[in-house]
Amino acid sequence: MKARQVLSITLTLFAVFFGAGNMIFPPAMGQQAGEHYIQALAGFIVTDAGIALLGMIAVVLVGTEVSDLGELVGRRFAIFLSVCIYLLIGPLFALPRTGSVSFELAVRPYLTEPNVWWVSLIVTGIFFGLTYYLSGNPKKVVNLIGKYLTPVLLICIVLIFLACVLMEKSPHGRVQYGSIGAPRGAYAEIPFFQGMIEGYYALDGPAGLVFAIIIINAVRGFQVHEKKNIIKYTLFCGAGAALILSVVYYMLTYIGAVTQTPFSNGGTLLHAVASDLLGPVGGIVLGVAVFFACMTTSIGLTTSFADYFHELFPNMSYKKITAIVCLFSFAVSNVGLSYMITISQPVLMMIYPVLIVLIVLSFGHKWIGRRKMVYIFSMAVAFGIAFINAMEGVGIELGMLTEWAKKLPLYELHLGWMLPAAGGALLGLLPFWKTRF
Repeated sequence: MKARQVLSITLTLFAVFFGAGNMIFPPAMGQQAGEHYIQALAGFIVTDAGIALLGMIAVVLVGTEVSDLGELVGRRFAIFLSVCIYLLIGPLFALPRTGSVSFELAVRPYLTEPNVWWVSLIVTGIFFGLTYYLSGNPKKVVNLIGKYLTPVLLICIVLIFLACVLMEKSPHGRVQYGSIGAPRGAYAEIPFFQGMIEGYYALDGPAGLVFAIIIINAVRGFQVHEKKNIIKYTLFCGAGAALILSVVYYMLTYIGAVTQTPFSNGGTLLHAVASDLLGPVGGIVLGVAVFFACMTTSIGLTTSFADYFHELFPNMSYKKITAIVCLFSFAVSNVGLSYMITISQPVLMMIYPVLIVLIVLSFGHKWIGRRKMVYIFSMAVAFGIAFINAMEGVGIELGMLTEWAKKLPLYELHLGWMLPAAGGALLGLLPFWKTRF
């Protein structure tokens, strides 16, 4: 492949990954982390771009799509895993969030309260209508995003960042800037690990397993068919996209770190900073950036979702599935951004450890062979500990189970599942377990 072809796929992958959560979580994290924003950013990158990259490589090593990863355990598990992931990054959480964030950041700041609900319906309706239209021809999605939308998105973000850097020493307006403040909450003691938790919420980890097929198909489109070369270019393009994501995350995190005026969330912070530093055009610049970030992700998620479920249910047409998922996402997107984020947090805290275990173990599938209990025991234990941790996070104690879990190493860092998962994998290596499921 030529360098420009690799770059085109890299930019496309970045654009598909960089969506709603990627815009709103880093600025809020930067403001909370203060002087520890670099450590927090490092943790965020590990569980966001890092897991996404590992997931894509894991998929291409064992096959071409997420179900091939699930086949390491069994056919039924492969279907269950695929359906869960597609629902998670599709109509249940990630996809509605793209429409909601587009409205919250690009339109709502200019509305009076009585007009919010019906304008939200109109804006999200237009948003998912465009998603449906642009997803109707998936073969053009790669070129559309990579060649036209990504450069606009990057320019918008860089403009806001540069304005913040150049004017940070000039407090004015309703937003105050200056030296980076002291870290708050968990960021004062465990900034790296708290940043890891924030990285979960962006949902790029599960998305990496799904978006691997975008790279594979794009690489094959350039007449690359040998397995080793597909793996090589997946690594190149995935690493390139992760690098671009990391640079953009730094800019967004820095904006939050130098903003002294407190805000309730990263979206509000970004809009206030853009409006304050760039004047009336600031809101327009941010609106364009948010719209394209969310739209590109929405197209990628919808296309991937419809492709998979059309394969799973051949009697349902691609267009019909696309229409259903867009309508459902339109409805969910109007329940409110804060509510969606609140609901998604404990769910992601349970699911991520299971995915991480499966991804890590998949790199050793040649040595694990048919000993499927290695995967089953390890993932089951990881899920159990993560479930207890997530329940405690929302104020639900499970009696003796919670007390026992608190004694595990790294539990307070939300990593108590790691050692038990390793123990589960070792237990699965014992020779008397079944090998077929």
